[in-house]
Amino acid sequence: MTEFLTITGGTLAYDLTGTTGPLVVLAHGMGDSRQAYRFLIPALVDAGYRVAAVDLRGCGESSAEWTSYTRTDIAGDIVALVRHLGGPAVLVGHSIAGGAVTIAAATAPELVTAVVELAPFTRKQTMGLGDLRVASFRRGMRHLLGTMLLGSARQWAKYLDVAYPGTKPADWDPRMSQITTMLSEPGRMKALQAMGKTAPVDAGQQLGNVRCPVLVVQGSADPDWAAPRAEGEAIIADLPTGLGRLEMVDGAGHYPHVQFPAQVATAMLTFLAGVDA
Repeated sequence: MTEFLTITGGTLAYDLTGTTGPLVVLAHGMGDSRQAYRFLIPALVDAGYRVAAVDLRGCGESSAEWTSYTRTDIAGDIVALVRHLGGPAVLVGHSIAGGAVTIAAATAPELVTAVVELAPFTRKQTMGLGDLRVASFRRGMRHLLGTMLLGSARQWAKYLDVAYPGTKPADWDPRMSQITTMLSEPGRMKALQAMGKTAPVDAGQQLGNVRCPVLVVQGSADPDWAAPRAEGEAIIADLPTGLGRLEMVDGAGHYPHVQFPAQVATAMLTFLAGVDA
């Protein structure tokens, strides 16, 4: 059942699964909705967690039009939800939300017990000529630029085809239809474009201020980076010593939690067991 939290600037949609146990808040990437965690939620609930999946501002069933869509804005939304649900919480963020949960952990440490970043954009990005020699990176970047410049749902669908290399999820066609329908709603594509134009500088500046354990999960075939492992290692290096851990998912693209939910769930639960201990 969809629930709503009204905050300054709009309304956030979320659903809560499980009635007892530690709280986990799941935040998806741009151009998506909380349905991105449809395969991961059952495993977390079965493991004894209370799981809240939220639609980011501009996405899903949350308000479409906001004044700003930075990682800092999204972090504030997540913190507001944790307070509303009675934290502290484990924060899980994908892509742009990976940077947002980093900011939330650094700025509201009393509300965050651990962070999981899935294929996160948490650091300022640089691109060299060598990156363009990687075919998957080149293809993904072309379709991302097409989406940003043209506001094209067709280009976004082509990007997603690259971002899910190899085997697609069993519900690929209906899920793509859901995403296309969402992006056709007034304000949704503009929200995607606005998020895509925000640089993760604000998140990178907060990495050194994080005080809780962090798990970074990267797909080995993620087209958003020419070298996904190197990006994950760089995030770990920017965290305080000993806080970060990197898990690589072989063959996964930019959505490891959708392509390989069992493997990601195992990595998360193993990590969280160590946090609890």
